[in-house]
Amino acid sequence: MSNDTTAQHGELGDAEYAEFMALAAEEGFDASEVDADLDGHGPMPVLAIVGRPNVGKSTLVNRIIGRREAVVEDRPGVTRDRVSYEAMWAGRRFKVLDTGGWEIDVLGIDAMVAAQAELGIEQADAVLFVVDATVGATDTDDALVKLIRRAGKPVVLCANKVDGPSTEAEAAYLWSLGLGEPYPVSALHGRGSGDLLDAVLKVLPEAPPQLFGDGVAPGGPRRVALIGRPNVGKSSLLNKVAGEDRVVVNEMAGTTRDPVDEMIELGGKTWKFIDTAGIRRRVHLTSGADFYASLRTSAALDKAEVAVVLVDASETLAEQDTRIISMAVEAGRAVVIAYNKWDQLDEERRFYLEREIERDLVQVQWAPRVNVSAKTGRHMEKLVPAIETALAGWETRIPTARLNAFLGELVASHPHPIRGGKQPRVLFGTQAGTRPPRFVLFASGFLEAGYRRFIERRLREEFGFEGTPISISVRVREKRKKK
Repeated sequence: MSNDTTAQHGELGDAEYAEFMALAAEEGFDASEVDADLDGHGPMPVLAIVGRPNVGKSTLVNRIIGRREAVVEDRPGVTRDRVSYEAMWAGRRFKVLDTGGWEIDVLGIDAMVAAQAELGIEQADAVLFVVDATVGATDTDDALVKLIRRAGKPVVLCANKVDGPSTEAEAAYLWSLGLGEPYPVSALHGRGSGDLLDAVLKVLPEAPPQLFGDGVAPGGPRRVALIGRPNVGKSSLLNKVAGEDRVVVNEMAGTTRDPVDEMIELGGKTWKFIDTAGIRRRVHLTSGADFYASLRTSAALDKAEVAVVLVDASETLAEQDTRIISMAVEAGRAVVIAYNKWDQLDEERRFYLEREIERDLVQVQWAPRVNVSAKTGRHMEKLVPAIETALAGWETRIPTARLNAFLGELVASHPHPIRGGKQPRVLFGTQAGTRPPRFVLFASGFLEAGYRRFIERRLREEFGFEGTPISISVRVREKRKKK
């Protein structure tokens, strides 16, 4: 299959696509809408939101993504767990990278702002620079302008907190920054946000140039991100698989700050391991450097194909462990869960660990699991088969004809419950993409979340998909068109 075909309609070959569109037309679906469902789910361009503390970056993030997710408080430096969000404007999807919120560190606030902005800019395809129009440009803003210029990324200037015509004049002063037109916006009330987003779409590329890097070098080493909370043994594990001390290991949690990419021979193959800084637990205790670490983890996931999540088996599963696993799943990466310090477990702890896994990790039962000891090297040989299994699941694709035969049997034996006198039916579907597997189902009515989960469970039972998240989107047919 040629690349241009792939670009046109997901991962369906020409014959499969023609057959699929005929089916869609027969069931009364609009061809252009069906096409839109098949496309546009590749990697997204990244927009970094940069600015000094308390200029309203998080409020602006919430405005752009259309829901309240980024934590907003009326004081500078409120840090968050999540650093990237998916957004859509005028039919285009992109990723918003929120680099907000540093506490004043020993380095002084300017240095911390510069450090986080630098990382955000490095990861992004374009920059949205936010300035408080009521305060005007400060020395910190000037320093950030220099950083942005040096990076050479396209930039849109947002003059925030312009709540009415009286403040517009203050926004005009920001022309002096030399970044072009300042867009007056009130992130709080939404004023001017549409014009701002139009300007953002003009500078954002259609899609990022790199597809996990493998579009660039086919057959290159597979990329593995090693993630987990601080002091869980990520660096020790990396040293053990590498067979030498390549990474600083220290009892103090959070020694690793920058991800270290290592080419490592394992199981007769070369792998690229990305060691990442641990993510801190308590949000309000997160100082700049640790929030930086969680940005780094997000960046490492973006670069990786598979995430090995390291969990300390000797301690009770923390909320943070499940959050880090969620980060990998939301990033759409293949997932392997490695339980470290297994050699330190007695029978009682093993019993309780199994109960904790059943209770807290029920959403990721599909992820291969390995019990290892980074210190002694126990069971290290099991790591490679688990990673390979997860990658195979991540790349699995089911032909449309086979999928529809499966869906037909499923609907016949387990129809959707009747709701409000109607019984929605899955009419047909296709797998529009892999890495991770993405299914589009076409239905006669709204499918409840429970039924979608049931479909996912049956897909896994029938076709495997071990070690990979699965995305299922449903397109509901509007009123049946007359044939």
